[in-house]
Amino acid sequence: MRRLLPIACLSASLALSVAATPRHALAQVNVTPRELTDVGVTEHLMAQVPRDVTFRDHTGQTVQLGRYFDGRRPVLLNLVYHRCPMLCGMVLNAVIRSVTATTWSIGNEYQVVTLSIDPRDTVEVAAGKRRRALESYNREGAANGWHFLTGSAEASQRVADTVGFRYRFDAEQQQYAHPAVTMLLTPEGRVARYLYGIDIPPTDLRVGLLEASQGRSINTVERVLLYCYHYDPHGQRYVLVAMRVMQVGGALTATALGGLLGVLWMRERRRRPSEGSEQDEISSRAS
Repeated sequence: MRRLLPIACLSASLALSVAATPRHALAQVNVTPRELTDVGVTEHLMAQVPRDVTFRDHTGQTVQLGRYFDGRRPVLLNLVYHRCPMLCGMVLNAVIRSVTATTWSIGNEYQVVTLSIDPRDTVEVAAGKRRRALESYNREGAANGWHFLTGSAEASQRVADTVGFRYRFDAEQQQYAHPAVTMLLTPEGRVARYLYGIDIPPTDLRVGLLEASQGRSINTVERVLLYCYHYDPHGQRYVLVAMRVMQVGGALTATALGGLLGVLWMRERRRRPSEGSEQDEISSRAS
């Protein structure tokens, strides 16, 4: 699957150009801008993210990417660059809004890796971005679960190629053209789902994380939620499956009805011996 998401400013200027273009020339407008050539996403579901590739964390320590795949918790991965004038900030804000609105907490049930694709980004800049993100999220334990990484162009390119994240550096503008997408990885570091755009519905994130967790440490309610939602590849979001909702509703109704009948039956059983004892006592007094 391929999805092309242009930088917001470029998209707006292109829209204005189309509006001002004479009708006879509109056919020539539907051409991919040079800046967006080879930019987009090719989904590589279940691809294994390289574990041995090295980066620097917010403290400057050299770390292998594999250290964040602990076999227990899924990982939210987003590729950005900190010099980005608009789109990366919008993607990061979308992630913050969505993770804040979900019940699972970063550092407890899952981890987040924000990886820079720009080798010019420094550890200090990444540390500042991380600090502001944690302040916005404002949950205990998140500092142990949200990791901002920087590194070489080769290292970030290797990860990007694995997950199908295609970006391009514009030397003239000194900016990167890249898609707006967030990846959800399994606890072992395999790509489980892609969430697109600059607005990530909390339900999509929650169900996506449940799916990426592969059933590890999720309760009954979460299993029901995972059963009732299905990922729509055309709409690129999770949707409720009516038939499954009806099945769950029917099962809950049957369980509740069975429980009620069981209670009534037990009461009836307790009442019968009591009534028999009263009859024997009456007969004995009469005799």
